[in-house]
Amino acid sequence: MQVSVESGEGLEKRLLVDLPAERVSAEMDKKLKDLARHVRLDGFRPGKVPMRTIKQRFGEQVRQETYGALIQETLYEAASQEKLMPAGEPQVELREAAEEGGLGYTATFEVMPEIKVADLAGQSLSRPRAEVTESDIDAMLDKLRKQRTTWNEVERGAKDGDTVHMDFRGMVDGEVFEGGSAENVPLVLGSGSMIEGFESGLLGAKAGDERTLEVKFPEDYRAEHLAGKDATFEVKVLRVTEPQLPALDEEFIKAFGVEAGTVEALREDVAKNMRHELKQKLNSITKERVMDVLVAANPMDIPKAMITQEAERMKQQMVQDMQQRGQTSSVDLPVSVFEEQARRRVHLGLLVSEIMSAQELKADEEQVRETIAEFAESYENPQEVVDYYLNDKNARASIENLVLENQVVEWVLGQVQVADENKAFSEIMDNTA
Repeated sequence: MQVSVESGEGLEKRLLVDLPAERVSAEMDKKLKDLARHVRLDGFRPGKVPMRTIKQRFGEQVRQETYGALIQETLYEAASQEKLMPAGEPQVELREAAEEGGLGYTATFEVMPEIKVADLAGQSLSRPRAEVTESDIDAMLDKLRKQRTTWNEVERGAKDGDTVHMDFRGMVDGEVFEGGSAENVPLVLGSGSMIEGFESGLLGAKAGDERTLEVKFPEDYRAEHLAGKDATFEVKVLRVTEPQLPALDEEFIKAFGVEAGTVEALREDVAKNMRHELKQKLNSITKERVMDVLVAANPMDIPKAMITQEAERMKQQMVQDMQQRGQTSSVDLPVSVFEEQARRRVHLGLLVSEIMSAQELKADEEQVRETIAEFAESYENPQEVVDYYLNDKNARASIENLVLENQVVEWVLGQVQVADENKAFSEIMDNTA
């Protein structure tokens, strides 16, 4: 077997392989003899068909099968001989052989890039820090109360925060426009959900009032035929309701699974959950910044085949997620939509794998169990979650990978200059850090 290599653009390589006529002939003879033992032709007993007849009837078919078998048998042997590691499936084309009767083919493929993680000593990143304060807990309790708001009808005029239930009809140039009319619509004043001037025009309105509102659609309004136009809305107020927050009493507290039923116990439970979520969020932001540093410090060519494969996987994952949520949209996004994110994922995957290998990182049992226990904290039955991850092979593997990724993050943090940046709880959780 003769092998030579030509370089193409980027990571592309062309592997030129030539097999001698003797090897091709021997493989063909083997296949023809095997076929002769089993083929059935009219006028001949099984196994007694003359080889000349076999060659006449099946020679070309056997030749193609022989070529396919020899290519499959020798392609990766040739790549290994030339110390090439294909990334993706090679494209194979037959060509004229160097020796008459032999087999010549060219395999074109991208190779895995050479990966060597750069020295990170000159790199820096900021690491967010935050704590859960008493005022943060107060804000969370207010949020929980607002989630269980009740609405009571009032006879007074409407003010910001109230809900006005109304019928309305909208007109432009004296004509009712499509979508501009509705009945028994609730509107929270001050929510900003209607165009400017609509909500403020209903301040002070009571049940039974009728008002005419003169407003103007914004220039960038989503319905182009209304953008920038003056409009008149005739509104009839049906009723006005005000929000009523529930009291922090025993009934309210027990509804959140806090059996003690005290404000102190609820605050403690809420604070525990907030600290857990904050820790996860801080770790996520830090990991993202670490990965940004890794990518920026280690530019490399990424095999297109790997990017395409990852993009396809991401697309299929999105479809599965939509189906699980009951969404049956027929939108078929092109794979190209996912390519940029896929490129980053593949890039990071190669770098992280190299660091794991070079630093000989291992996910030991204690780390795995600690991570599972921490993950299970937020569930109603933590032990059930722990048992699942410890006993399910694939679930456990996902935790082991997470542990290894976290070790990579810690290793990078030990190589770069890290500046801690104090942030408020709300900044971190609102992702404005």
